[in-house]
Amino acid sequence: MAETVHYTDLGLKNTKEMFAAAVGGGYAIPAYNFNNLEQLQSIITACAETRSPVVLQVSKGARNYANATMLRYMAIGAVQMAKEMGVEIPIALHLDHGDTFELCKSCIDSGFSSVMIDGSHHSYEENVALTRKVVEYAHQFDVTVEGELGVLAGIEDEVQAEHSTYTRPEEVEDFVKRTGVDSLAISIGTSHGAHKFKLKDGELPPPLRFDILEEIERRIPGFPIVLHGASSVVPEYVALINQYGGKLDGAVGISEDQLRRAAKSAVCKINIDSDGRLAMSAKVREYLSQNPGEFDPRKYLGAARDELVRLIKHKNEAVVGSAGRV
Repeated sequence: MAETVHYTDLGLKNTKEMFAAAVGGGYAIPAYNFNNLEQLQSIITACAETRSPVVLQVSKGARNYANATMLRYMAIGAVQMAKEMGVEIPIALHLDHGDTFELCKSCIDSGFSSVMIDGSHHSYEENVALTRKVVEYAHQFDVTVEGELGVLAGIEDEVQAEHSTYTRPEEVEDFVKRTGVDSLAISIGTSHGAHKFKLKDGELPPPLRFDILEEIERRIPGFPIVLHGASSVVPEYVALINQYGGKLDGAVGISEDQLRRAAKSAVCKINIDSDGRLAMSAKVREYLSQNPGEFDPRKYLGAARDELVRLIKHKNEAVVGSAGRV
């Protein structure tokens, strides 16, 4: 049986104070997914250099890939790495799209400071009951909990849905009150993965449903709202991947203008995963194509890591507005 540890012993923070500051300051906390060492190094380097708080996100698939015990020590290393860079940025370790009570409990027991329980594929009442069960366990240990209302289309690890279901504003007050969640992920038109929309030539992605967001804000003023599936699917990375042997036809994401607007509202956490994957994949493909005799992983993964640092700094400074908040 794995050792039980509290997140404060790892130097981690929960999201409560981060979100309160973000709501009051008109910006969003960036939440970056990671699966390996290079991604984590990039996130910490970029966030320390831009003095940005950060949520490190781990999906069920990433936890299986990296090993739960290994992740705990990586989190300890991330906190220490930031300190050695001369800045103590608030760092949360968050379970992304937890689908069962047992998974959430396992993460809490192994040092996560925040968990998401995604009951959005259940009926409303089942979602309420499952979310409430996780909240009751998590709050014993001062771990924050994110719930979800509405369904995002697309594919991310084990999470997939054919169609989006927009969040119904009339449900949010009841859901928040009955579950006791600390933040709420909503569906207003974002989508998982790199192929967020099926567009015809020359067609633009549909705008986010800010009317739904504004109605939710009106009903639960000041409550922390989360946007999933918020990668912009940066065109230059898609082009690089395709140029060097990839096949990403029709990959398109959410415009940075819309994300900036969302970050200035009640949205206090914006999840970014696909953009990081695209940046690293593009640079690995480019490096190996330009250096066909190279077989040292440090070379091509180093190039990918450097590119991800650049991307995250840009997101913090120009998109979510979290730079300089520490």
